[in-house]
Amino acid sequence: MSSNSFSEKLYQSARDSKDLPVPGDLAQRYSEKLITFIKSEIDKNNGAISFSRYMELALYAPGLGYYAAGSTKLGEEGDFITAPEISPLFSQALANAILAALNKDDIILEVGAGRGRMAADLLVYLKKKNKLPGEYWILELSADLRERQKKTIEENFPEFIDNIKWLDELPEKFSGVVLANELLDAMPVQLFQKTENDINDVNVTWLNDKFEFQVTSSFDARLISRVQDIESELNLEFNAGYISEINFAAEDWIKSIAERLQQGIIILLDYGFPRHEYYHEQRNQGTLMCHYRHRTHPDAFVYPGLQDITAHVDFTSMADAALEANLQVIGYTNQVSFLMGAGLLELADLENEVDTKQQMETASQIKKLTLPHEMGELFKVIGFSKNCDVSLPAFEFRDMRDSL
Repeated sequence: MSSNSFSEKLYQSARDSKDLPVPGDLAQRYSEKLITFIKSEIDKNNGAISFSRYMELALYAPGLGYYAAGSTKLGEEGDFITAPEISPLFSQALANAILAALNKDDIILEVGAGRGRMAADLLVYLKKKNKLPGEYWILELSADLRERQKKTIEENFPEFIDNIKWLDELPEKFSGVVLANELLDAMPVQLFQKTENDINDVNVTWLNDKFEFQVTSSFDARLISRVQDIESELNLEFNAGYISEINFAAEDWIKSIAERLQQGIIILLDYGFPRHEYYHEQRNQGTLMCHYRHRTHPDAFVYPGLQDITAHVDFTSMADAALEANLQVIGYTNQVSFLMGAGLLELADLENEVDTKQQMETASQIKKLTLPHEMGELFKVIGFSKNCDVSLPAFEFRDMRDSL
């Protein structure tokens, strides 16, 4: 399949769409700077870069990428909304879930903390339970988001601000609890396309004054081996033209965490599927999706630097990577089951809420977090442990590890 037909197959619906808002002049100039930067990267690499490199630059290029710049990303005025922004009940339930694993002087490490809403709500709740960690570390690469996080925490829990440490990279050694909400989906993915007799890399080039896909026969041994392993494991052969992605970056990341974590647990929350659902024959266009002003579309070349680019998580690959790194899989379930197992309804205490307006608002928040057509089913939670024997009741409500 040619580069043009690949683009048409995957993105025609997006380019026909007329409902995306037009950025302001300043935002467009910002995007143009990033386009120039990515074009220079393409020029330095003989006219093409991998899609994973394009996604990395679009999201994380210093001072220019989506997560490295200063535009508002979360909440009603941004591009998308996350569970901690919907209700403090989410973070309170998460805090409840980790109580059994949190020891005195442990560290909580949150990777990618957004505006700091989850950190603030979680710490306030842990204080009520007399289970505050020794320190709370936040690994955040965006200077803008760091400032937003500091402001949120100072407004909600100012007395703990001196116990919070911001990191530029993973610590060498630590013990405690690692938390990451909607982190894995924003890690750069490797796109591939299956043909009748080959596996193709999907690269990005600059042609006719715009970014275009360039499809070439793959010589990437890791990619070829993984695609073949998936077909063998699922007892199928992808049809010619099948398009999907593999998130090697997420797998390498969990292995890095495992190397550094001396003792403790890891809780990851994100949207995705186990492998047999992720690589279903009918999901033949992959899961790549972009978010701009609360609109979703699949064109990663629209407004570089101004929109989020994501892919769903293959939770089977995350479990496999964790096991290879000598972690234990202590739980896997969907978000509704995890939150229910963590006492979400007891925390809400709707029956004893005397303010009718607040009761209705809380009920609406719970629906967004738990209903199947909202976040309840698509979002999953997976937990790992290292050198500790711990059982989290939040995973016992509905144990879905057999589906991995």
